[in-house]
Amino acid sequence: MTTAHVKATDLVLELDALATACTSGEALMKAIVALLHGKLTRYNWVGFYILEKEGDCDIKGAMTPHTRIPLNQGICGAAASNGKTVVVDDVNSDPRYLACSLDTKSEIVVPVFVNGKVAGELDIDSHFLAAFGPDDRKLCEHATSVLGRFLEESQY
Repeated sequence: MTTAHVKATDLVLELDALATACTSGEALMKAIVALLHGKLTRYNWVGFYILEKEGDCDIKGAMTPHTRIPLNQGICGAAASNGKTVVVDDVNSDPRYLACSLDTKSEIVVPVFVNGKVAGELDIDSHFLAAFGPDDRKLCEHATSVLGRFLEESQY
């Protein structure tokens, strides 16, 4: 399947397979990032932020100055603080947006839950306005659910 023909919903089974193939949470995060960034061409920047974990986050795409984001700042901070997916169709119209790239037009941020608590989040930026529809939301929420279950089972 070429990237031009991949729909978000086509990747659910591939995400599930990654969870059985990976041996660590870090490996699973890297695999999810690579899958989403590689197969969905409008996902221009993909990365995980993990709460209270030192070191680099797992990212794919252009580098960003925001490797650590306080819970009360930005769209990422909002999603982590309230534990809900945030979709912003036009980041320039949202005062919470922390500009990382002039090319970013829209963003989705999905919390990762481990044992009922937010442990991190999946952040995806796009160079296209309103790039994230209902299928993208379902896919991203499935990806974070897969990661959350993996981390619970590995006693994160």
